[in-house]
Amino acid sequence: MTPAIFGCSGPELTADERAFFLEADPAGYILFKRNCENPEQLRRLTDSLREIRGRDRLLVSIDQEGGRVARLGPPEWRKWPAPARFGELYETAPASGIEAMRLNSEAMATELATAGITVDFHAPCDVARPETDDVIGDRALGPEPMQVAALGRAILDGMAAAGVVGCLKHMPGHGRATADSHKHLPVVDAQDADLMIDIAPFEHLAGRANIGMTAHIVFTDWDAQRPATQSPWVVENIIRQRIGFDGLLLTDDIDMQALDGTIPERSVRALEAGCDLVLNCWAKLDDMAGIVEACGTISSESAARLDRALASVEVPESPADPDALVAIRDALFAAADVKL
Repeated sequence: MTPAIFGCSGPELTADERAFFLEADPAGYILFKRNCENPEQLRRLTDSLREIRGRDRLLVSIDQEGGRVARLGPPEWRKWPAPARFGELYETAPASGIEAMRLNSEAMATELATAGITVDFHAPCDVARPETDDVIGDRALGPEPMQVAALGRAILDGMAAAGVVGCLKHMPGHGRATADSHKHLPVVDAQDADLMIDIAPFEHLAGRANIGMTAHIVFTDWDAQRPATQSPWVVENIIRQRIGFDGLLLTDDIDMQALDGTIPERSVRALEAGCDLVLNCWAKLDDMAGIVEACGTISSESAARLDRALASVEVPESPADPDALVAIRDALFAAADVKL
C-alpha cells in the first residue's frame, strides 16, 4: 500500500486511473466538487473505488465543513452553515452550541455515509485570533481554546454517530498564521509558552480523535527551518508527545505553495518527519506516480493507525433522519435568538 491519499479527475474513474490505482494501492482517496454531481453518481464512484482492491473498509475522504468549505451542496445536497455560526451560539448558550454542532455534524455525516464517504476532514480546531488569515476565517470555532475543544468534540461525536471518522486540523494550529498556506509559507514567531494556547484544543481531543492533519507553517521557536508538516521535531515533540496524538497523521495537501521542491520530494520529507500519509489532491497522474516511486510502502505502524481509524466507527443500520436533526438544531438557534 502506498502511504498516500490520491484524488481522481472526474465523476467516474478513467481507465488510466483505475489501472494506476490498482497497481499503486493508495491508502485512500479524496473527493472534490469535480467528483460530485448527484447522490447516485457519487455512490457509484465510491463503490468503484472500493472495487479496485475489493476493500470494503476504505478511506474515502472529503472536505465538508459547511459554509465556504463544502464539496457537496445545493441543489443535490443540503447547504450547511459555517462552523463559526456554532461558536456564536456557544457564546450565548454554551450547551446549546455544543448540542447544535453535534446534531449538525450527525446530519451532515449521514449524507456523507450514504454516499459511501468514510472520512471527513473536519473538525478545524485552530484557535481564532484578530490576525488570523482569512483562509481560516469563519471556519474557526472561536477564540477560546476550551470553546474550540468543546465544539470540536461535538463535531467528532456527531460524525461518528453517523459512521464517519472526523479529523483534527490543522495541528499544531493555524490561528496565528497571517498568510494562506495554499499560496505562501506562513511563519509564526510566537514563543513556546504562547503557543500552548494554540495546541490546547488538540491536547483535549487527542484521545478522542483517530485522524489528524498537519499545518504547512513554520513555528520558529520549534523549528525555524522547516514547516510543521516536514519537521521531525514538531511531529514528534509537539504533535506526538506534547499534544499526545497517536492517531493517523496526514499532511495537508502536499501541493500547496507553502512547500518547495517537487511533489515527490515534499512527500518524502513529510513521511521522514513522521507523518503517516501524504495527501495529494489534484489527480495528476505524473505527480501520483512520482509519489509511489519515491515513497515506497506504508509502514506497519502507519497501517495499524489507518486500520484503527477506519474501525473506530460503524454506519448505523437505521441512520437518524437528517431533517429531524436539522429541525432541532434550528430550534436551538431560535431559542437563543442567534442567527444561523
